[in-house]
Amino acid sequence: NNWKEEKPLRNALVFATSFMYERFMLMINDVVVAITGRNYFFPNKPNEFHRECAKYCRCAMLVRGLLWKLAGWKSLLFLYLSETLWSIPPHPACAMFVTNHGSNVDDGDGESGGCIPSSSTYAGRWYSLFTLGTNYHCEHHDFPTIPLHRLGELRKIAPEYYKKG
Repeated sequence: NNWKEEKPLRNALVFATSFMYERFMLMINDVVVAITGRNYFFPNKPNEFHRECAKYCRCAMLVRGLLWKLAGWKSLLFLYLSETLWSIPPHPACAMFVTNHGSNVDDGDGESGGCIPSSSTYAGRWYSLFTLGTNYHCEHHDFPTIPLHRLGELRKIAPEYYKKG
């Protein structure tokens, strides 16, 4: 664990570096999936999953190739930096990313004691509108096929599964 108490600048640097490395490796993974037709991060998924991943990655590679051809390598650098820099300190939007992806320990019943890798914010309708639905972050990960505008209904239907707020 590289996290150090009382060292916020160091922790921010570790987080930023690891996040940018992760995003770079995901771009490399796109190339591997586009060429091989398999996503090796998920070896036990059905073939339909791998076909969909390969189709997406091939389209992504085509778009990146077109961008490189039409606008040069700086366009790809811009896309990479625009995806990563908003999520790392000191960008103001980083607060949303960090609060939704913290690793809290479940203290609800005392039995599970497991890690909670995501959380929701529930800061109201305007916040949800301006942040494209980050109010319902856990709900989105629990049910990724439910459209964004219906996630509030999900929370009303199953309140026992989501924190009050």
